[in-house]
Amino acid sequence: MSSAVANKAVESKLIDGKAVSAQVLAEVTADVAALKAEGIEPALAVVLVGEDPASQVYVRNKVLRAGEVGIRSLEHRLPATSTQDEVLALIDELNRDASVNGILVQLPLPWHINETAVLQAIDPIKDVDGFHSENVGGLSQGRDVLTPCTPAGCMRLLKQTLGDLSGKHAVVVGRSNIVGKPMAALLLAADCTVTVLHSRSKNPQALSRQADIVVAAVGRPRMIDAEWIKPGAVVIDVGINRIEEDGKSRLVGDVDFASVLPLASAITPVPGGVGPMTIALLMQNTVTAARQQHGKPTQAQ
Repeated sequence: MSSAVANKAVESKLIDGKAVSAQVLAEVTADVAALKAEGIEPALAVVLVGEDPASQVYVRNKVLRAGEVGIRSLEHRLPATSTQDEVLALIDELNRDASVNGILVQLPLPWHINETAVLQAIDPIKDVDGFHSENVGGLSQGRDVLTPCTPAGCMRLLKQTLGDLSGKHAVVVGRSNIVGKPMAALLLAADCTVTVLHSRSKNPQALSRQADIVVAAVGRPRMIDAEWIKPGAVVIDVGINRIEEDGKSRLVGDVDFASVLPLASAITPVPGGVGPMTIALLMQNTVTAARQQHGKPTQAQ
C-alpha cells in the first residue's frame, strides 16, 4: 500500500473533533444572534482562583471562544490567597445578577477551598459545567438539565459517526464525576447497553472487547490497547496526557492509537478529537441556560 493510500485510509477512520466543534460553534453563533435580536445577550462569568498556568490557558481559550460566538464574557480573577467565603460571596453575587446566564468556576481550586461547597453554591440554572448535584441527579433521571460539556461533546461525535445509538453496547472506562458517570448516563439515555469499567473491574479487557463503542476516560497514557477493542468498534479517547518520548514532550490519549487504529471503524485522535468539543459544548450550554432563564424553548441538539 502506498503512503498516500495508507494516509487516506487513516484519515477515513478519524473522527474530526475540530470540524464537528466548528459546526456546534456555528449553530451557537446563529442562536446567539437570534437571541440578541430579541434583546437577550447571553453572558458567561468565569471565575479563576489562583495563578495555575494550565487554568489560565483554559480560561483564556474559553473567553476567546465566547467572544467569537457573540457571548459576553466576564472574567473574575481572584488571588490564590482568597478565602472560601470570598469565593462564595462572588458566586452569590453572580447568582443574583440576572444579566449573567452561566457561571463557570475553573478547577482545580487552591487546596484550602472546598471544591464541592463552591460547585454546590452555583445556581443550577446557571451551572454551565453541569456539576451541581441537582443537574447530576436530573441527568440520571433523564430530565432536560445542563450536562457536563465533555460527555455531551462525546455524544455529539458518536451520533454524527453512528447515527442512532439504540441497542449498541457501550463500554465506559473510568467512573469520574466529570466524565465517566455522566457519559454512562447519556449513553443509557440514548438506549445503549452500558458497562462501566474501573480499577476494581475483573477481566476488563474481555468486557471491553464486547463493546460496539469504547469511551476511554481514565487519565493513564495509552492504557487501552488492541487487547481492549473489538474489530469495528468506535473508540472515543477522552484522555489527554503529556509524556516525554524520544527527548520530546507530546500529548497522547488514554488509547494506544497505533495499536487500536487498525481495529477501530472510527477513532478520535489526540489532540484534535474530544478536546475541541468541550469548549464548544460550554458555549452551547451557556446559550441553553440563557434560553431557559428567559422562558425560550431549548434548541434541538
